[in-house]
Amino acid sequence: MSSNPARSAPFGSILTDFMAVAQYRDGAWGPHDVRPVAPLPMHPAAHVLHYGSTCFEGFKAYRHDDGSVHVFRMDRHIARLRQSARSLVLPEPDAAQVEAMVLAVIDRNRDAVPEAPGALYLRPLLIGTMPNIGAAATPSNEAMLVVLASPVWDYFAGGAKALRIFVDDKNNRCAGHLGVVKTGGNYAAALGPTLAARKEFGVDQVLFCPGGEVQETGAANFLLFRDGRILTRSLDSTFLHGVTRDSLLHMAPDLGYQVEERVFTVAEMLEWVKDGEAALSGTAAVLSGVGTLIYQGREITCGAGGIGPHTQKLRAALVAIQTGKAPDTRGWLRKV
Repeated sequence: MSSNPARSAPFGSILTDFMAVAQYRDGAWGPHDVRPVAPLPMHPAAHVLHYGSTCFEGFKAYRHDDGSVHVFRMDRHIARLRQSARSLVLPEPDAAQVEAMVLAVIDRNRDAVPEAPGALYLRPLLIGTMPNIGAAATPSNEAMLVVLASPVWDYFAGGAKALRIFVDDKNNRCAGHLGVVKTGGNYAAALGPTLAARKEFGVDQVLFCPGGEVQETGAANFLLFRDGRILTRSLDSTFLHGVTRDSLLHMAPDLGYQVEERVFTVAEMLEWVKDGEAALSGTAAVLSGVGTLIYQGREITCGAGGIGPHTQKLRAALVAIQTGKAPDTRGWLRKV
């Protein structure tokens, strides 16, 4: 990289020097090339700028104690990117091409992979580039796939803190059939309500619970913990099928937890947190404890109000696998 970034830099704000780019034209994907990170040439009528034809992924590569670099669950993230492309009727890249681009970016930026607890955050981005401002009801027949990388450090470098969450039991995070898609429009839709709640109540996130059924926040999945039990919303099209969530649920039985995936209500959640824990899961922080829920003007303390022991235990177990401190018995890590 061109400089030594401060470990306290905001997550994702620093990029490595090189990215990979591939173009889709005339019905086929062309070969990718690795080039210096720079602005992308784009027509002002590009489909993505007018009709939101974009999806992306986010996952990490870790440097282990022996200096080797390992990427975590790349296959699962690539599969989700391709599913997002199909949902948005974007040209779907072949899994092998996406993998080759990710590996090329890691290799070219290998020196930028931080030691634990840091990681190299990978961001594949797919956008529709067909230049046509009259194509609101027409899918883009041209596209660009870009893979960026960002060195990131411990999300809790300043010390982990329990989150404050506003519970919204009226609004949807996004269009119901697109909740499963990792597309920029979903994050844009959640931004206004999140900023409004932050201004009024000083919260970190909004937990969307349309019709009183718990769903997810604007940027993370939601889980409840207590002795021997984990409760989380069962998978459907209304929210993102998080890979961190999936990883935690697969690990849970080995750590003594029974997993329940089902629909549950705000009322049940509030009863649970009287003596249980709540947490958000995602790639950036892995697992973040919730200390306070704000609902109908009341502040409800989750458990003791801090980051609970179950949240800490599950986060530490997953991070240990990612960083090579514990054995990877499920083949989640790919040495690169």
